[in-house]
Amino acid sequence: MYEELFTLLIMIFFMMLAGYILQRAGIVTAAGKKSLANIIIYLVLPCNIIKAFCMEISMEEIKAMSAVLGISVAIQVFYVALTKTLYNRFEDGEKQVYQYATVCSNAGFMGHPISQGVFGDLGLLYAAVFIIPQRIVMWTAGISYFTKASSKWEAVRKVALHPCIIAVYIGVILFLTQMSLPPVIDETLSGFSQCNTGMTMLYIGTVLADVNFRTLASKKQVYFAALRLVVIPAVVYGVLALASVDPLVTGVCVLMTAMPAGSTTAILAGKYDADEETAVKCVVFTTALSVITTPLWSILLTGGLA
Repeated sequence: MYEELFTLLIMIFFMMLAGYILQRAGIVTAAGKKSLANIIIYLVLPCNIIKAFCMEISMEEIKAMSAVLGISVAIQVFYVALTKTLYNRFEDGEKQVYQYATVCSNAGFMGHPISQGVFGDLGLLYAAVFIIPQRIVMWTAGISYFTKASSKWEAVRKVALHPCIIAVYIGVILFLTQMSLPPVIDETLSGFSQCNTGMTMLYIGTVLADVNFRTLASKKQVYFAALRLVVIPAVVYGVLALASVDPLVTGVCVLMTAMPAGSTTAILAGKYDADEETAVKCVVFTTALSVITTPLWSILLTGGLA
């Protein structure tokens, strides 16, 4: 499990390093960086979202999956409530970044393989279910943190017609109906979906080229990292333990909650002119710290200290 975790983190580092070098060498221009963000948001991410909902379920797994789904929904409601109070003193631009990074962790890219490594194939299945409410919230309430509109109806319209939200609609229909896509469509979606990690990390690397590393571990970044990686998963763990929830369900839910900030935080901050530098620092700093916190949570959740 630990080897798999470190391999993931090293891979992330090299992907970001490639973007950093391309930006510093002038190969990627400011206009090119903007175009890369648009390709990710309007094509790659929607394909990735649709593919995430394409999973088979059996009657034996529905009960446990329902528990995971209910817990995940409650956690997302908890996240949204936190964003209304935790960052009110932050500057405009920073506030939106931390709000989005609170509701959107990197549970999809890192959480799935790590859950499988720690809890086996059943852990992977539960992780896939856990991510569904996050994907819906990150492209509804999450996107609303960045978009500006003249009225509430205009804000609703912008969110409802966002390409990633449209992808959620399609994904939910496919999940509920268990409908199979034609092979050529499925393979096309898979092809673009598999570009998500590489292109997103490449983009973050290009933004990282303009970041002052001496300011990476600011007070605000430490504050958020403590919330994202320690405090929030500890609260979830405490509540589920008190409720005597099944240990495997508890383990997957807590581990997924303890993932670092989602990489789309930086993509959306750049797209909607929020504080892009803060967003990149947020992703990089929490991902780096997760090298320490994720193994510790894994040991705790599997009884490794006993």
